[in-house]
Amino acid sequence: MSNGEKNIVLETRGCEGPGTFTMATLLQPNVNSLQTPGENRSVPPSPSCSPARNDCGIAPLTPSPSPRTVVRPQAACPFSVVVAIDFGTTSSGYAFSFTQDPEAIHMMRRWEGGDPGVANQKSPTCLLLTPELRFHSFGFAARDSYHDLDPEEARHWLYFDKFKMKIHSTSDLTMETELEAVSGRRIRAIEVFVHALRFFREHALKEVKDQSSSFMREAATLAGLVSTDAPEQLLIALEPEAASIYCRKLRLHQVVDLSTRPMANGIETDGPRLFDSGFRQAREQLRRARHSRTFLVESGTGELWSEMQTGDRYIVADCGGGTVDLTVHQIEQPQGTLKELYKASGGPYGAVGVDLAFEAMLCQIFGADFIESFKAKRPAAWVDLTIAFEARKRTASPSSANPLNISLPFSFIDFYKRHRGQSVETALRKSNMNIVKWSSQGMLRLTPEAMRELFQPTVNNIVKHIEDLMRKQEVQGVRFLFLVGGFAESPMLQQAVHAALGRSCRIIIPQDVGLTILKGAVLFGLDPTVVRVRRCPLTYGVGVLNRFVEGRHQRDKLLVKEGREWCTDILDRFVAVDQSVALGELVRRSYTPARPGQRKIIINIYCSATDDVVYITDPGVRKCGTITLDLPEPAPGGPARRREIRTTMQFGDTEIKVTAVDVPTSRTVRAAIDFLSN
Repeated sequence: MSNGEKNIVLETRGCEGPGTFTMATLLQPNVNSLQTPGENRSVPPSPSCSPARNDCGIAPLTPSPSPRTVVRPQAACPFSVVVAIDFGTTSSGYAFSFTQDPEAIHMMRRWEGGDPGVANQKSPTCLLLTPELRFHSFGFAARDSYHDLDPEEARHWLYFDKFKMKIHSTSDLTMETELEAVSGRRIRAIEVFVHALRFFREHALKEVKDQSSSFMREAATLAGLVSTDAPEQLLIALEPEAASIYCRKLRLHQVVDLSTRPMANGIETDGPRLFDSGFRQAREQLRRARHSRTFLVESGTGELWSEMQTGDRYIVADCGGGTVDLTVHQIEQPQGTLKELYKASGGPYGAVGVDLAFEAMLCQIFGADFIESFKAKRPAAWVDLTIAFEARKRTASPSSANPLNISLPFSFIDFYKRHRGQSVETALRKSNMNIVKWSSQGMLRLTPEAMRELFQPTVNNIVKHIEDLMRKQEVQGVRFLFLVGGFAESPMLQQAVHAALGRSCRIIIPQDVGLTILKGAVLFGLDPTVVRVRRCPLTYGVGVLNRFVEGRHQRDKLLVKEGREWCTDILDRFVAVDQSVALGELVRRSYTPARPGQRKIIINIYCSATDDVVYITDPGVRKCGTITLDLPEPAPGGPARRREIRTTMQFGDTEIKVTAVDVPTSRTVRAAIDFLSN
């Protein structure tokens, strides 16, 4: 988990026999916490709670012990194939590998449609629904179908583009959160994501079936990606972590090393055009190899990794469409495991920022009211315009001296003249924006200066984010910086990172930079134990009652029950933010029901981005999950004793697993923490 917003990476694993699947998802948890033990062994005599305070269904039975590590042996993989689905902001795709041949990673079939000159290894994250809210198409098919609709008819359809990014800034994300289509109609966000994921499930199942008919013999019985009867089939794969895992396998001919090129004042001394040549050459090699769609990886570690020693540190910067996420790893063994040195971090600095800057430029030239009206009245034409800019954005280079031409749809030119009573050429002239010219062929001509202005805010944010991280004490001595994700293909970003950081570390870009996360997610599915130590992104704990201590506890937390003074709403931590947690590390607590005869307990899980919280009502503390445990009546005539509820939190994986056991009956519940709930 990380503080930065994460793209969803789904990992699906199928078993032979009944078609069951595993889904791995990248989500940032809503910050909330749980209820843990108190400071003494005494049991409160049935304290009650104020309705405005924490639901005090439990009280501490034991003091808070230190976490202990439980070593989990690596179990034999019960699956025959691992499928990773990369659900990105701007583009999505999937890859898979059969467990009997883990060195071969198969990419999805090439998508139909697409843009001329652009390799379509992934599909744009676009969804089209009918006016009746039924699924119509996804990806290039959705984009092209929406484009072909009559403008009046298109107003009734629901087209979603880059919709994952639109929920990034939603602080109170819930199951009822809505997304707005290009046409202005709204629908619950969860329904949009379900349509998209169901499309990928069906697409991936069909291809895996073609590759291995015996595996998919009973696939027709599959109702969804994951079965509720087999929760262990759900994995969480963190994107920069997945990229890091794949980078361990790289050979020298599979990377571009930007730091091998000397620079002066941000320009290469060998000439500016050499800056792009290595990456173009690598992309050409990749394009020639794509006919097989199968990539072989080292059975151990790659040649690049052989240059690194135990204890070496490196950063992976996942530069995607919506966000940039960073992780810092240290090699524990020459062949093996990784240790996270600093909690994963990120921010909304992805390639979408350049798109937003272009839209702002259009608003400055033609007026914000016109742009909003055009988007609402001619949504398909607006999509065409954004596609045209996207294609040109990919070719923008700091060494280019020529303008980039962007075709304006005829409906844009016509709509502006009817809306404003003047031509777009006149609007450009009146705007005094000298860095944008007009072509008589119906195109905007963006000068190199204009492209630099569009890229600069986003690129500067990325560079600053990396520089701030490298100044942290825990990150000193980094030898490598791996740039991955679709935006890492941009020569504008490469040049800026090279100029700022090229002297302090080696900057490495994998050839198939946009597919690095997909391949790493497959490798993670094959061996989830490769990252042995992680940093906890948040403080987790539970709210409890404890003995009230005058001078230490706030008076408004005082609760008097049967002559005894109790303090409510105390947060008892299980683990603190940025604390190192080993794979499989367990923290156990024991509780007892707060009232005799209680037939149900509710354990609320809380978290916070800081480690100095005292109460669950402190600013920044939020509830992220709940465990409910029914308590049947004890057997008649049994001994009267304090009922023990044993709670366990398991850390170190990419998600936190919580279990509660009613000791007298052995009844067990496990937390399916719903990070989208309030």
